[in-house]
Amino acid sequence: MKFMKLGSRPDTFYTTEAVRSVSSEVSSDLIVQVKGSRYLLHKFPLLSKCLRLQRLCSENPESSQHQIIQLPDFPGGIEAFELCAKFCYGITITLSAYNIVAARCAAEYLQMTEDVEKGNLIYKIEVFFNSCILQGWRDSIITLQSTKAFSLWSEDLGITSRCIEAIASKVMSNPSKVSLSHSYSRRGRDDISCNGSESQRHKPVTKGWWAEDLAELGIDLYWRTMIAIKSGGKVPSNLIGDALRIYAAKWLPNISRSRNLDNQLDSENEMDSVKEVGSKHRLLLESIVSLLPAEKGAVSCGFLSKLLKAANILKASSSSKMELARRIGIQLEDASVGDLLIPSLSYSSEMVYDVDIVMTILEQFMLQGQSPPTSPPRVKGEFERRRRSRSAENIDFEFQESRRSSSASHSSKLKVAKLVDGYLQEIARDVNLPLSKFIAVAESIPEFARVDHDDLYKAIDIYLKGHPSLNKSERKRLCRILDCRKLSMQACMHAAQNELLPLRVVVQVLFFEQARAAMAGGQVTELPSNIKALLNDHHSSRPDGAASNKTMTPAADDQWSVSGLKSPKSNLSTLKMKLAEDDDLDENYTDGKHSRVKSFCMIPNRPKKMLSKLWSNNKSTNEKNG
Repeated sequence: MKFMKLGSRPDTFYTTEAVRSVSSEVSSDLIVQVKGSRYLLHKFPLLSKCLRLQRLCSENPESSQHQIIQLPDFPGGIEAFELCAKFCYGITITLSAYNIVAARCAAEYLQMTEDVEKGNLIYKIEVFFNSCILQGWRDSIITLQSTKAFSLWSEDLGITSRCIEAIASKVMSNPSKVSLSHSYSRRGRDDISCNGSESQRHKPVTKGWWAEDLAELGIDLYWRTMIAIKSGGKVPSNLIGDALRIYAAKWLPNISRSRNLDNQLDSENEMDSVKEVGSKHRLLLESIVSLLPAEKGAVSCGFLSKLLKAANILKASSSSKMELARRIGIQLEDASVGDLLIPSLSYSSEMVYDVDIVMTILEQFMLQGQSPPTSPPRVKGEFERRRRSRSAENIDFEFQESRRSSSASHSSKLKVAKLVDGYLQEIARDVNLPLSKFIAVAESIPEFARVDHDDLYKAIDIYLKGHPSLNKSERKRLCRILDCRKLSMQACMHAAQNELLPLRVVVQVLFFEQARAAMAGGQVTELPSNIKALLNDHHSSRPDGAASNKTMTPAADDQWSVSGLKSPKSNLSTLKMKLAEDDDLDENYTDGKHSRVKSFCMIPNRPKKMLSKLWSNNKSTNEKNG
């Protein structure tokens, strides 16, 4: 840290009966009261340098031996006044980044300008401030921090703005040319005189060396500094994002990682503390959101999710929430299921998680999708290809880039589909989750994005177990989002014995599984055209147009199995009994759908027998497991 010494006389101030005096052969003739403290001083040294004291003495005639002047609104208090008084007496004082703001404001209050005396205190402070303080990284940050106690004075004198400009210029300059960072330099020796030089040279360790130092600032000064840094356009957006992440981690309240956040806050008595400082933290959060770089990927999806969770807890403005949701939606393919588990603290909803904000995120993600571009016309002939201009080559390059971008968009939809199915499995356990919201989330993903429906089936199974009060029509409505043609063999085995599923779904599962088994086993060489059309629809729904082998192989990470279900004594008889008891079967299959039952009946006898073997094999397997 740099400092400057002024004056040469030793300190002769002393205290007697709560009165500060100066040792002198000349009797004092001036009493100055500063915020309850009394100083017994002399007019000549003070009035010769302080224009304000001259005017106050001329306005107040002497009523006794000592003329009394009161300064109740003196900036910086008794410390700053005593520093100015010692300067007037020629007593040695030391200026540094810690007291230069108070000294400058006090000197301005006393009007210690060049008009009163050449080489006055204001002039000397300004020279030291511009030539030393603003040239050092740590000194600039400490000085900027100290302006908070004198915000109005610092703004009027331009101290705050000059510190911010100096800090921003150092961040935007070559890191190898910048002095030590605050956190790093605290471990070394920093006491350096204004005319001296640093005894040791250190180089910043990383490009983001400045982030932790700026995190010491209050949100108002930090916001202004970051705006100045961003406006320069020389700092990469990812470094801006890292700086914001460091600042948020330091100042935002600790957000729990538990799912049931509301209960944990109650158990730890944290909710009251959040409410007490809610407005402060809310302002801090909204300021961080306003500073987020516009570039995609500048901040991680996990960090954005933490900000959104904090926004819900702190009841931030809807505009901040929507901005965070929009940014998460732009890079949703990089998110995890935990990032979407945003706690709902709304009094109007008893749900554990905020599903509405996730729907907004998914809508923003789908807006990013672009249809594949049309191919530009090909140039025919060797002569035309030779004459093709550079502009045409640029068009081809842009076309290839657009195709690559479209492909990336398609792959991101596949990732998000898996993400949404995992999210559905988590929220399905919430007993207060309405069926309509569950279905809305499931249907927000385009059909082609789900290569298989195993994860979606798991979510439906969890929802059915967690909501046993669903009636028959609601269960049917829920299962309409499931495509039985995209279930693996293990999922089909599980679904065929799942008593929670509507009978229509069980029949569909058995139908498609038997049809696939018949074709794969070679027992049937030719299926009826309507059955082949159904199977071909499933194959053509694959993004690559190829047949799906995944549907015939169990998933390696399945957490559920067929053995976990209760196996009836006779599955085939149970199926027949349910068919007889189900009054709604006809209404589901009469309107254009009865052809599927007919198609099932048109399968040759041998595949029909395979159905009985499937049930008997399942029964024997369950008996062995039991």
